[in-house]
Amino acid sequence: MTSYLFASLFVCLICLIGLAGCIYLAIRARNMQYWLPSYYRLKKNRRSLPFTPEKPRHIFIAVCDHFEPEWGNPTKSEALARVDRWCEEYPARFSKFSDSRGQVPQHTFFFPQDQYAPEYLDRLATLCKQGYGDVDVHLHHDHDTAEGLRNKMNEFRQTLFDRHGLLRKDSVTGEIVYGFIHGNWALCNSRPDGRWCGVDNEIEVLLETGCYADLTMPSAPSNTQTQIINSLYYAKQRPNERKSHDQGTLAKVGQAPEQDSLLMIQGPLRLDWSQRKWGVLPRIENSDLHAGRPATLKRFQHWLAADVHVKGRPDWTFIKLHTHGAKTGNIDTLLGSETEAFHTDLQQEAAQHPEWKYYYVTAWEMASLIHQAEQGQRIPDFEAIHSNHSSEPQLQV
Repeated sequence: MTSYLFASLFVCLICLIGLAGCIYLAIRARNMQYWLPSYYRLKKNRRSLPFTPEKPRHIFIAVCDHFEPEWGNPTKSEALARVDRWCEEYPARFSKFSDSRGQVPQHTFFFPQDQYAPEYLDRLATLCKQGYGDVDVHLHHDHDTAEGLRNKMNEFRQTLFDRHGLLRKDSVTGEIVYGFIHGNWALCNSRPDGRWCGVDNEIEVLLETGCYADLTMPSAPSNTQTQIINSLYYAKQRPNERKSHDQGTLAKVGQAPEQDSLLMIQGPLRLDWSQRKWGVLPRIENSDLHAGRPATLKRFQHWLAADVHVKGRPDWTFIKLHTHGAKTGNIDTLLGSETEAFHTDLQQEAAQHPEWKYYYVTAWEMASLIHQAEQGQRIPDFEAIHSNHSSEPQLQV
């Protein structure tokens, strides 16, 4: 009997070791080791607040598009057709929706410097000037240098501003400023193999060339994912180190950012136990909108639960979503009935929650609102953000 019991315990131990090994391999396969500790630490420390109509939860939603019309090496006419489709269908489909301030859904096109052609930007500039969004900067590069990056950013921001009437100027310095998303997620040369960047001191160069915020993260399941998640924070260049944005200081009410630090605006990153792989492993909710994974109210609840906010202002929730809106398949989802259904459902859901106020914002507006929160603002002031919004809009810092 003792031998049988011992054998049974031994088999159970082997099974447990095997299960632990499988879990470990699954975590490594999806690079979750970078962020799982932070995920559970944040989940433990964050508490829900009792929101009321008198003290509402202000929810800011920004869709940041890695907009690559030449994805998949199409012909020029095919690439232009993708841009034209956005410019024609977006107003037609979404002008009927509005948020708590009466604003239509906004879309920020992070356009790749490496795919620049004036025909694309002329079209997007017209769409944005009609009130449907904004343009910022995206970049794919490989084996680059700090000087090469500096030249690219300076030349591209000048072209966007002078040739297309896009971007804006800092009200103090007069410098043209831009938001940034790194191609292939490899900000600060963060890939272990060193591909798709090459510039360790990228934060330093971005600050030099007028970047007002980086909006690359989250990148999970990529191995470029930072250990900081679901946060608004400031990263500084760490001398002789890659992936400097893996550390930083949280944005906080009443606290000015450190000198030479760059605002990092992260989107929600969570485990979705309702969507399990093989019925066992949770899927990753990484705020990516794509074919087969459109925006839904169910996902919206995850985005809310991520609770991205400025420390000391938990009633302002920032939801930064991302997509590749010119990619085959994605374009049908983003300009289709599924996305229309989300806006309809969100409008109806908000009507059931008088303690909510939700706002469609651009990346630029989101960064400006983060600064308002840092300065102690209790009610979002969009008029202040746009008071100088003209051919040379002014940065509110």
